[in-house]
Amino acid sequence: MTARAKTPGSKTPGSKTLSPRGRGQGEGAGGEGVGGEGPRTVTVWNGRVPMRVHVHGRGPAVVFFHGPWGLTWGPFLDALAQQFTVYAPEHPGTTPGDPDAIQHVDHLWDLVLCYDELLEQLRLRDVLLVGHSFGAMVACEVAALQPARVKRLALIDPIGLWRDDAPVVNWMLLGPAEMPAHVFHQPEGPAAQAMFSVPAEAEAGALARTRLTWAMGATGKFIWPIPDKGLKKRIHRITAPTLLLWGEHDRLVPRAYAREFAGRIADTRLEVVPAAGHAPHLERPDATARAVQAFLKA
Repeated sequence: MTARAKTPGSKTPGSKTLSPRGRGQGEGAGGEGVGGEGPRTVTVWNGRVPMRVHVHGRGPAVVFFHGPWGLTWGPFLDALAQQFTVYAPEHPGTTPGDPDAIQHVDHLWDLVLCYDELLEQLRLRDVLLVGHSFGAMVACEVAALQPARVKRLALIDPIGLWRDDAPVVNWMLLGPAEMPAHVFHQPEGPAAQAMFSVPAEAEAGALARTRLTWAMGATGKFIWPIPDKGLKKRIHRITAPTLLLWGEHDRLVPRAYAREFAGRIADTRLEVVPAAGHAPHLERPDATARAVQAFLKA
């Protein structure tokens, strides 16, 4: 599920498809990835999993891995696209019109290899990775799989580790009325409304609720019942300088995990985003974008 006022729909005219060999229809290869803006579909996992990728901007390649509630393209990614070429893939199963894509991805390792194939087909090397929440965990796994590929890594309120004395809240067990207050510092604010508001019209409202629930299920299958699937055994392989960004008022993932990630990745720095919850890139997009841009350009 992609939330963006200007984001094309699943059948946008002019969208591009990459074949299993990574050659786009009407595209040329560039040193910083496959050229051209707009959405494109890349088929991975032996032709079984189509992945839609939104591409905007110009400059060094940045891959953004979204969180459990689907891709939101808003001011944060727009800001990054002013200085970088942003590649934002939709997690399998969250693309409108193709919910069953996730059925072909059974395990976390399958998912990581799907993203590895995606980056190969997009011809992205020496790349910058940015991830939020579940997407930050995926970014860590991708960086641990092929450390030499990743130049810098920015993690926004990541999950993937576990402490019994500081449990991560299982958002899949929260009711709709509880969710905004756990994800956002201001549950009535515009960022929360954009993500969780339901249209008043009955059919549109039912569709919005279904898509959000499916997005959480499509990502949640890889972290249920707790988000500890062995990353702690692999995270030491990450060699890229890493930025940890944490919302000051994250009610889902305690800040104790910032110390856990910092203690397991060799080269890290931590910045706290004030007046933000678990999604600072949505709630405080300007401050978050400035921090990420400065780090990625260093």
